[in-house]
Amino acid sequence: MTGSRILVAGVGNVFLGDDGFGVAVAARLAEDPPTSATVADFGIRGMHLAYELMNGYDVLVLVDAVARGEVPGTVSVLEPDLAAIEPAAGVDGHGMNPDSVLGCCAGFGVPLRRALVVGCEPADCSYRWGLTEPVAESVDAAAAVVRELVADLDTVRGTP
Repeated sequence: MTGSRILVAGVGNVFLGDDGFGVAVAARLAEDPPTSATVADFGIRGMHLAYELMNGYDVLVLVDAVARGEVPGTVSVLEPDLAAIEPAAGVDGHGMNPDSVLGCCAGFGVPLRRALVVGCEPADCSYRWGLTEPVAESVDAAAAVVRELVADLDTVRGTP
């Protein structure tokens, strides 16, 4: 992966409680960003994320609330199979969830080599402001996981 560029993208809707997890992690990482990655809060702006990926990133580290049936606050790392993602035939700028963003990128021929998802099991994604306690307590752990992933990607690509 020599010469690869890494984008860390926090996504989610802060008006839906724990769905704002990715945004909170992006804010935490922005306090002391990893030097070898670009960190950005995309919130619910999926179309903007798709456009940003057109700028030549090789690796996307997406941070989001991910319901997997785990205990709320559980942080996990997933790696979607980019080859299995169907290119989007059309684009709905108002409904761009992470799957739609990746489908849009596949449809536009964006050369993304790898995507990783740092997810947190939400407790409450209803219309409310703020993260629940177990999810808020996982923000630092998720930021540490992102830093570790970025460092590992740097090691793979030979960056000191």
